[in-house]
Amino acid sequence: MANRPLGVQISRMLEARGVEVIFGIPGVHNIELYRGLEETGIRHVLARHEQGAGFMADGYARATGRPGVAYVISGPGLTNILTPLGQAYSDSVPMLVISSCLDETALKRGQLHQMKDQIGAGACVTDWSEMACSAQAAFGLIDRAFAEFVSARPRPRHLSLPIALMGAEAPDPPRAPARAGLAPPDPILVERAAAMIAAAKRPLFLFGGGARGGADAARALVAACKAASICTYAGRGIIPDGSDLALGPVLARPGSQALIASADLVLVIGSELSEVDLWRNDLGHDAPMIRVDIDPEVLASAAPGDLPVLGDAAAFLQAVAERLPGPVEACDWQADEIARARAAFRAETDAERPGIVPIAEALAAGLPDDTMIYSDMTQFAYAAKEVWPMARPGHWHHPYGFGTLGYALPAAIGGAVARPGLPTLAIAGDYGFQYTVQELATAVELGLSLPILIWDNAKLGEIEASMQAAQIAPNAVIAQNPDFLALARAYGAGADEPATIAGLVDAVNRAFVAGRPTLIRVTPDTGR
Repeated sequence: MANRPLGVQISRMLEARGVEVIFGIPGVHNIELYRGLEETGIRHVLARHEQGAGFMADGYARATGRPGVAYVISGPGLTNILTPLGQAYSDSVPMLVISSCLDETALKRGQLHQMKDQIGAGACVTDWSEMACSAQAAFGLIDRAFAEFVSARPRPRHLSLPIALMGAEAPDPPRAPARAGLAPPDPILVERAAAMIAAAKRPLFLFGGGARGGADAARALVAACKAASICTYAGRGIIPDGSDLALGPVLARPGSQALIASADLVLVIGSELSEVDLWRNDLGHDAPMIRVDIDPEVLASAAPGDLPVLGDAAAFLQAVAERLPGPVEACDWQADEIARARAAFRAETDAERPGIVPIAEALAAGLPDDTMIYSDMTQFAYAAKEVWPMARPGHWHHPYGFGTLGYALPAAIGGAVARPGLPTLAIAGDYGFQYTVQELATAVELGLSLPILIWDNAKLGEIEASMQAAQIAPNAVIAQNPDFLALARAYGAGADEPATIAGLVDAVNRAFVAGRPTLIRVTPDTGR
């Protein structure tokens, strides 16, 4: 099998490293990547736009924990996938995008798909962006990416392959090497952390998305400490919503500051406490902080008296739980105190975006427990993320940091491909849905039983509210929408517009077994 075209050898290499699905679009500049694809066990999903392919790879990676892989062409193929790469970078999603590139650009101008700096463009939104000038470099960079995905913060990588190189003869790829995992935390720091937790009377745990792998240990530790907990949106479900001392995803609520300030020890596990986590300048704590993260940049801002711990969050939680002297006999946190706060936060959410909370709560109660949700930048998701209880982590995915529109549908397609037979739901707004509406064709082609809930308020509702709050006369916030139901049917998808909330719950459950995607239109009048 030696000395075959490099494109063939790369497909064989990816298969040997556990890649089961590649999302992408073939073009004249990357067809060599497709030469040997069918002889492998890898499935290729044809997107309708490279942005869709990137979001599909993102959704697949979030559903499985394994890298999402995409093939694109040089020039516009890469620029079209830069937005998904930026989203994956901000949300720590492992993705490998392999693009073609021109063989020479310094002297020759006017070539098809030519860019001035394709590698530099990719570098703006990835952990690294490199061009391989030999088969050995291509193999080495792919293995470097896969090694880094499991030993560091999992962000996207971009590899460019010259067109001539992809078609040139290349040796067999190397055997898959052993990969090191995340480094365990320093045992001395673990001992110090255990002592600080044992001495605390009012400890507060703050869980981010980086702690998802340690959910079991987190639950055991929080219960043993009788500690309160709060989480970022990405950390939902690590501590099940509704637990006695769980505040849930209310970190961005101004009222959370008083509760955080009342803690005598704050533990931040797997969160960078970014602007989109807090929506304020600081956390608001007065107590010492134990901060655990795999990214040294996140720990660089530690204040005097804090304990920064570099290492895997799951390993830290397990190690601390094993070193605690015993269960805490008493704690200053009270269940009724937490319940009152949760009720107040729910009321605020309901008042800010009327009509959404009852719909979200009905859906949460009426859908299967293992439903995985992909949401877009839409008012429905903003409200629902705060009140929709999550019993397990990693089952609600959202474009948190980069905040792009058009994420939900293609990402949900990637998630549904990753979890055949399990329920997946997409939630989008009427405006953002149209960024990637063409991926309906992909979902139909794949026969995915995917409900797509469209919140149709016939406007850019969040932008209108922001303009009004800033005393700006609303401008350019009303857009002419298509007939979404007719549009869905034109693609070959199902379409539904239930009149009641109970009917909506039934419609979504029917869509989970429909054998094709179903667009479900919901408006502010639904259920009234």
